[in-house]
Amino acid sequence: MTSSPALTAPSPRPALESADLARCEDEPIRIPGAIQPHGRLLAIDVATAQPVAWSANWQDDERHAAVAELVARGLQAMPEQTFPVPLGHFAVGAGMQAAAHVRDGRLIVEFEPPQDEPGGGTSIYTVARAFMPRLQAVDTLDELARLAVAEMKQLSGFGRCLLYRFDENGDGHVLAEVADAGYDSYAGHHFPASDIPAQARELYTLNHFRLIPDATYAPVPLAGLPGERPLDLSQAGLRSVSPVHLEYMRNMGTLASMSVSLVVQGRLWGLISCHNHAPRLLSPATRLACEHLGRLVSLQIQAKESNASASQRLELRKLILEIVSHLSDSDASLQRLLTEPVPLLRLARAAGAAVVLDDEVWTTGETPPKADVLALAGWIAGLDRPVYANDALGAQAVPAWPAGHGIAGCLAVSISQVHRHLVLWFRPEHVRTITWAGDPRKEVRPEDGRIHPRRSFSSWAQKIRGRSRPWTAEEVAAADELRQALIGIVLQRAEEMAAVATELSRVNRELEAFSYTVSHDLRAPMRHIAGFVDLVVDMEGRELSERARRYLSNVKDAAAFAGELVDALLDFSRMGRTALKLRPVKMGDLVEGLIHELSRSDGGRSVQWHVDAPLPVLEADPLLIQVAARNLLANALKYTRGTSPAVIHVRAVQAADGCGIEVEDNGVGFEMKYVGKLFGVFQRLHAAEEFEGTGIGLANVKRIVERHGGRVWAQGEPGHGARFGFVLPPHPPGPTQDGEPNA
Repeated sequence: MTSSPALTAPSPRPALESADLARCEDEPIRIPGAIQPHGRLLAIDVATAQPVAWSANWQDDERHAAVAELVARGLQAMPEQTFPVPLGHFAVGAGMQAAAHVRDGRLIVEFEPPQDEPGGGTSIYTVARAFMPRLQAVDTLDELARLAVAEMKQLSGFGRCLLYRFDENGDGHVLAEVADAGYDSYAGHHFPASDIPAQARELYTLNHFRLIPDATYAPVPLAGLPGERPLDLSQAGLRSVSPVHLEYMRNMGTLASMSVSLVVQGRLWGLISCHNHAPRLLSPATRLACEHLGRLVSLQIQAKESNASASQRLELRKLILEIVSHLSDSDASLQRLLTEPVPLLRLARAAGAAVVLDDEVWTTGETPPKADVLALAGWIAGLDRPVYANDALGAQAVPAWPAGHGIAGCLAVSISQVHRHLVLWFRPEHVRTITWAGDPRKEVRPEDGRIHPRRSFSSWAQKIRGRSRPWTAEEVAAADELRQALIGIVLQRAEEMAAVATELSRVNRELEAFSYTVSHDLRAPMRHIAGFVDLVVDMEGRELSERARRYLSNVKDAAAFAGELVDALLDFSRMGRTALKLRPVKMGDLVEGLIHELSRSDGGRSVQWHVDAPLPVLEADPLLIQVAARNLLANALKYTRGTSPAVIHVRAVQAADGCGIEVEDNGVGFEMKYVGKLFGVFQRLHAAEEFEGTGIGLANVKRIVERHGGRVWAQGEPGHGARFGFVLPPHPPGPTQDGEPNA
């Protein structure tokens, strides 16, 4: 055979003419209205015991005798069956062997003259006894295929025997072959799905054996059917086949063929196909043995596939447990999947993986650019499928999918129906070359306008690009199992957080009530202390020593400071209980007013205020956001006291989670290792003698901002100033009936 140059194509097989496919699919292969000439056929209505159809090669007297014997045997009362049952010898003409089955209320009987084979043929018992132990001893599918074709060739006597498997497209791949000298070899070759159209594959699933003893035969038509519905010959061994297929056989140099179906778990897994250069007819006993051999091979394939699938599922389940265990030990956020990426990648045998949460992407390994991952995740989420698998990402499968980054396969699971929350695995392009048994495209010849099968079966190479290695059913099932486990973890963690939030809310309310009560009750003692100090000084001032006066002054100052702390604590408590009253707040006007207010009390210091306009308009509670801004500006003014000139910048901030302001100064700054203390109640980084204050101002800022659903930050360096800022979301949480903000 010769090889043609390799061709490059975007699909797994060449495109076939749509007209050809339509005609193939429309052929009435189940009701051909004819049989092959090496036998005869009778059909009897079960209800009336009257013949309704017969092949045209009957002599009238022989046909009448056959009908009479069938009725005499009471065979019209046979139950409906899915395969013909041998009836033994019939004394019709020179004697006939018969087999019958009932379909659609008709007894269909096939007659053939007895055939002599050397040794009387091979029985199914011989096949089972000798072949089954060897079949069970093989370890791999390739060994099984080689053993099966060798046994089938010996049993049938055909010149070439091959076993091929169908892929998801219906194309057949030859796994094993044995052939006599003078026969072309198709080992490793592919046959396109168009060779056996979908309806033919469906028929092979129903009828597991087909024999064509002579591809040059002239079909024998059925008679006696006018006004009757067509006779369904799906289970008939004598059924005539498509003329296109007979032409296909002759083009291949095959004048006799036999096909045995390999049906695994109810689907057509493959075929054992036998060819012969010369016509060849097998006896019924040998045909049964060949069919039985095919069933044994099918069972063994099913067992091996089931064992391999179970083994793979077990291995994948171990990886799922490892992944879930790792996630359960963390905060259960799905981006944690990528902190230990090896099990996640092994689960899908992927080169890369990504976790997508709305507009955020985390990746590991070999993945497309993040923008492409986001676009793909959005498209997959729109399909509303829990699991998505594709080994041919491209513009035809995914709109606007860019080429060039080498990723061709994607497996994805959606975790949430509310958010765009997905886990995706990626595989690179796997370039491979398929060798077809001839150019698989059929042709329509202009002279007759009829479809014709290909005339050459020489090797025809095709390079396949744009595809990854396919995702197995076990990998897709494992991804779905992981998805369900992740949903369980997320829901469990959400329930735990809801319970914690409820308890925390209760405790906060109790603490606020307690702090309000304590703070309120402390105000009177502080006033009494200050008042009695004043009375002592007024009444006994002349009798007091200078030291006593100084001590009393310190007591009064301490009482006043304690009063300030109590007032600050009351304000802090009140801020957590007051309902938000959201309004648009022009931060430019608010900051300008605060700077004017603070400038009146700066003692004539040299202060340079720089406001980068425009500042944003925030959706916030005007009074509370004013308190937050005043604290930030006042802090900047206070901690630049020793700097001349003091320079304070106020600028707008635009972030992914909202907008706000930032205040930067050139003051004393702070050590970043203490940044966690800055926003705590009564937390100070400088001595009170150096910088006055209660230590609650920044805590108030944090509480106000977080009640609006925003966030605060601080950055600083000793001697080089500090930056404090906050952002609020576009739509802050509104107030509830009890004044608590919605989460």
